[in-house]
Amino acid sequence: METTYVMIKPDGVQRGLVSEILGRFERKGLKLVGLKSMVPGEDVARAHYDVHKERPFFPGLIKFITSGPVVCMAWEGVDAIAVARKLIGATNGRQAEPGTIRGDFGMDMGFNMIHGSDAPETAAFELGLWFPEGLMSWDNTMGAWVYE
Repeated sequence: METTYVMIKPDGVQRGLVSEILGRFERKGLKLVGLKSMVPGEDVARAHYDVHKERPFFPGLIKFITSGPVVCMAWEGVDAIAVARKLIGATNGRQAEPGTIRGDFGMDMGFNMIHGSDAPETAAFELGLWFPEGLMSWDNTMGAWVYE
């Protein structure tokens, strides 16, 4: 089992896509082990996007991600990171495959609605950053109907 971090960004929240996006992960068979909504402070935003701090778009990225509420999620499942990224789709919505979140709802590189961890190390960092209180642990009987 693997746990990944997924965040619905301010544009996804403002467009009313929270339940649609959450439902796609549930229907796929991933287990929700963390969920909260917040307006990120600049410190957590800067820590999250630290890998981009030297890029010219960094200030705008921080302004955008702190501009409104985000929905923070932790999803658990077999190969959860790869599964989540497949559900999310390519960064540019115009190039993302139909059936993916970005392919179905995205038209722009900057307003791409959602973030998902790209590797186990990134997921561990992001989960610790956005869920310092830890994640839920619960018995999910759905697993018996998802994994053989």
